Amino acid sequence: MNPVLRAMWRTGNRVSVWLYRTSKGRVGAKAMGGSPVCILTVKGRRSGRPFSVPVTYFERAGGWLVVGSAGGRPEEPQWFKNIRATDSAVVEHGEQRRDVAVRVLSGAERDDAFAQIVSENPGFGAYETKSGRAMPVALLTPR
Repeated sequence: MNPVLRAMWRTGNRVSVWLYRTSKGRVGAKAMGGSPVCILTVKGRRSGRPFSVPVTYFERAGGWLVVGSAGGRPEEPQWFKNIRATDSAVVEHGEQRRDVAVRVLSGAERDDAFAQIVSENPGFGAYETKSGRAMPVALLTPR
């Protein structure tokens, strides 16, 4: 991604996180298409600093599925690269903050979870086609 677009994306994420937190989840709680949004905070894989991003999630087995779609771009988003390097994160739903265990899904389990995601929000299937890569999926489970 070119540097200008990357800077715009980061600024948009920061503003979205600020609006979500300031409004206690009343602003920014739904993505385009109506899927719910939470704030995911995960430590940077190199810096160790916490980074917060708004992510669409899907309920599953008492936890939440998140997808590293990057809007259909060919490269995986940085926040998902950070997810791969850890086993824990924090999820915010409105005013509630929860520590979660993180597990990146693979094989048939990933395929089954992605099928659920596409059935609930078909746009993610289009992202996978557009990007030319399999969308990575992680399961976040409350601790």
